[in-house]
Amino acid sequence: MGGVELTVDQVLAWRLRRQHLGTAPSPDGPVAVVERLAGVQAQVPAAAELAVALRTGPGAAAQLRTALADGRLLRTWAQRGTLHLLDPATAADALALIGSARTWEKPAWTREFGATPAQVAQLVEAVAELLDGTVLTREELTAALAADPRFAPLAEQLRSGWGTLLKPLAWQGALCHAPAPHGRTAFTHPARHSPAWPGLPPVDQAGPRLLAAYLGAYGPADLDRFDAWLSRNSLRRSVLKSFAAALGDRLTEVTVDGTPAYALTEHLDDLATTAPATGSVHLLGPFDQYVLGPGTKATEILPPAHRPAVSRTAGRIAPLLLVDGRITGTWHQDGSTLTLTPFAHRPPTESLTPALARLATATDTPDLTVRWSTDG
Repeated sequence: MGGVELTVDQVLAWRLRRQHLGTAPSPDGPVAVVERLAGVQAQVPAAAELAVALRTGPGAAAQLRTALADGRLLRTWAQRGTLHLLDPATAADALALIGSARTWEKPAWTREFGATPAQVAQLVEAVAELLDGTVLTREELTAALAADPRFAPLAEQLRSGWGTLLKPLAWQGALCHAPAPHGRTAFTHPARHSPAWPGLPPVDQAGPRLLAAYLGAYGPADLDRFDAWLSRNSLRRSVLKSFAAALGDRLTEVTVDGTPAYALTEHLDDLATTAPATGSVHLLGPFDQYVLGPGTKATEILPPAHRPAVSRTAGRIAPLLLVDGRITGTWHQDGSTLTLTPFAHRPPTESLTPALARLATATDTPDLTVRWSTDG
């Protein structure tokens, strides 16, 4: 790749600022933060709320609920098959690309989940009709589908809380989650949920847009990392290369401590003049996009030896202690007590204080106190 040389320290400091983790929270509000991050994982709603609150300040949870209610945000199965909060335009691009991999048409998928490609196609049509102009709870939707002889053999899978058979329907734009009373899971059609829903675009339009959005938050990066973030590397290499080619002069080849990557050309000057985040400390919540964007295998932020402490059983991602943009420990909160477990050295108290204050504000725990642990 090309002759623009950057350092990891520059890149990490730039990412922190681009992801609204600088010294001051974003003034633009939760929806703008979700857009900048190209989606926020919301498998655990409280984790999504904390991720946004750390970047915007108190009141994020209520503002996210309002944005979901009025359709400025959607909650749907998107990146890596997990639930995300996304603005409608980014959601449409991501779903179009994920759906283009047609993973549900692969024999291994049919063997594991029991639905043939033909049945999935029938489900898309049936669900689009059932959700036309309405909202149905999971129980109502699955009961209606199970009553159809075509889908009766799939009844158990349809009722599964994992939503495995419903994910391909989301990826084809047939459903998304809908706000529902009493915390029940409910679904509707994206066009009903959001006046801004644009429909699924062609892949050759969605791909360059989403690649640019990804690089704007998590770059510089290579195409494999973008694909891992989006689809667990399900897209063909030739397709990925076509996205980069379509961006043309908007994309520049760089190296980061000698490793090839792509950056958006418009960000080169900012990247090159960014100073390392020396002495900065951050406390980020579980499933935070800072690590989910590049992935837990990104050695520039997480040494392989410490990956098991961050990426835990059942897909859980631990809350993070960052020093200078690198993951140097984890934490958990029990009431007003915050227990930090560093991988090695504790950060200086004076560096930790601003991060602690930011977390206390985001979690509405003004009397937050710190306890140190050596248990990994």
